[in-house]
Amino acid sequence: MTTTLATDSRAHTATPVLPTAAAHLTLRPLPTGDARITGGFWALRQERNGRDAIRGGYALLEAAGNFRNLRIAAGLEEGDATGPIFMDSDVTKWLEAVAWEYGRAPADDLLALQREVTALYAQAQADDGYLDSVQQIRGKGERYTDLKWSHEMYCAGHLYQAAVAQHRATGDTGLLDVAIKSADHLVRTFGPGDDHEQDIDGHPVVEMGLVELYRETGNRDYLDLAHWFVDARGTGIIERAGGEPTYFSDRVPSRQATTVEGHAVRAVYLAAGAVDVAIETGDTELLTASETQFADMMATKAFITGGLGARWDWEAFGDPYELPTDRGYAETCAAIGGIQWAWRLLLATGRPVYADAIERLLYNAFLAGVSLAGTEYFYVNPLQQRDHAHQDENRSPAHGRRGWFDCACCPPNIMRTFASLDGYLATQTDGSLQLHQYATASLGRVDVETGYPHDGRVRVTVTEDGPLALGLRIPAWSDTTTVQGPDGTDSPAAGTLHVIDREWTAGDTVELVFDTTPHRYVADARIDAARGQVAIERGPLVYAVEQADQQGFTVDDLTVDADAPTTEERHEDLLDGVVTLRVAGHAPAEHVQAAWPYRRLDGPGGTDHAVDATSVDDAAGSTAAATRLQDVTATAVPYYAWANRGAAPMRVWLPLAR
Repeated sequence: MTTTLATDSRAHTATPVLPTAAAHLTLRPLPTGDARITGGFWALRQERNGRDAIRGGYALLEAAGNFRNLRIAAGLEEGDATGPIFMDSDVTKWLEAVAWEYGRAPADDLLALQREVTALYAQAQADDGYLDSVQQIRGKGERYTDLKWSHEMYCAGHLYQAAVAQHRATGDTGLLDVAIKSADHLVRTFGPGDDHEQDIDGHPVVEMGLVELYRETGNRDYLDLAHWFVDARGTGIIERAGGEPTYFSDRVPSRQATTVEGHAVRAVYLAAGAVDVAIETGDTELLTASETQFADMMATKAFITGGLGARWDWEAFGDPYELPTDRGYAETCAAIGGIQWAWRLLLATGRPVYADAIERLLYNAFLAGVSLAGTEYFYVNPLQQRDHAHQDENRSPAHGRRGWFDCACCPPNIMRTFASLDGYLATQTDGSLQLHQYATASLGRVDVETGYPHDGRVRVTVTEDGPLALGLRIPAWSDTTTVQGPDGTDSPAAGTLHVIDREWTAGDTVELVFDTTPHRYVADARIDAARGQVAIERGPLVYAVEQADQQGFTVDDLTVDADAPTTEERHEDLLDGVVTLRVAGHAPAEHVQAAWPYRRLDGPGGTDHAVDATSVDDAAGSTAAATRLQDVTATAVPYYAWANRGAAPMRVWLPLAR
């Protein structure tokens, strides 16, 4: 193995998606090193992620047996494999996080970790390029015998993404050499033809990995294979191998599908890979289909947090509008995949709706999946936790966040997303710069200062003289926005990209003020679980009522009035500093357990009554006793911050008083 060693100690912040010069795009990512978060909300989370989560990840992977599997495959140890078949993917997602973190904050210890584990990968790789430590140990020489479940190409896809990250952020080529050897093996083995050459992996991600490897190396074979994998979906390959086609996103061809279905993470990873292929090949049919699928997903299959995946059963999307509150799955990895998909659609089309979706997913669906400390994780993210939630359910939030999982896909996925977040803030085209996500940052020719998301004020300072078309996303949630620039004040419409095209002088500023007035939302009537309830948002944040903030009543008993006022309070010492919302509501003065938990609306007892537990002889409940309600004031905190004071009852959707 020939390895180029990184010697440049300057930051090379992330560009996880870097389309070729010939790609069919409306917008382009900023070059590696041109986007850097420098302070504020996201900088604190990146700091904790790098200092504690990523560096601590090495010991967690060692304890879980991931490194041991690689050592056994390399012939350095003996024994049986440990853990799920996809254990290698946890390591490569972590390696990707290490690379982006090194690019963000260069440090010798990160480089040493990277090189140690990269060398182990090179030792474990077979001479022909095959690499999957668990299969190498358990399969005893057999390969690709059950691709619908084996995740062999899924692991390869994450390897390719990590290798590209390492090369871009550090200059090292060690893992890139391993990835090229592996990808060449896939090119020789799969594609149109006979026998298992026509197989596809049950869990997409290799498509994204191959396209990014093509972008880094220029080898067209990798793009062509990714294109084939995307188009092979929905042609019956997995069904003929005994798999249920809906679960594997294999029921309908990618360019004919009008929605997402099946396993949520598989579906959004496949969709993101399809957009990568469409961008690089100019496949407008595939891109149009992907836009249709994304729009339908957001319209009928996304929680108000942006969370994706309705069902615990098979971690799957449900039917349209099937979005349960307390049993919603909303896997953290699905949120990450949704961000990756939306980012690619934003690059392809330039439409602000995709930047709005990224914002919702980032602040609510993704960020809820990790503790404020950055080292404990949720696998699933329901919108309600009851007072007596079961404590024995696998991955249940009733346990609180955990430091690791037997199926540990989410923790290293979160690590790499934090470490690469700089690359998702802004884009450029010739002579223009577009700001999509607002954070204190240095972005190309501008510096940004803001207290976002808790503060709707953003200050943009141009740092270079010359012409520039500066685009500013106006969030869809901001009813009234003012933009004060060198040429005066504008009031652009919500959900648009406001462009200021002029000759700038270094030091010129633009001040944006977004309307963060809290608003109450009701769900489409077809979302049964949220019918008759309201959710509260302030700015980009969805709010939740958590038991830790309430006095004299339980969250399960709270009802609110549809039009009662909501007040704001800033708390610098609470949950890293948040704006809480005070909401007027009602709760029983005492909780009476009825003999029968249902009541008539058209007879004695009427509205606002409960059946007296002592009146069991009255089958009609006609002697029901009135339940005395008390006025209460509930405190709501941002949903992402719940369960940082214990896994107490919580709900996003609040029942309306009747």
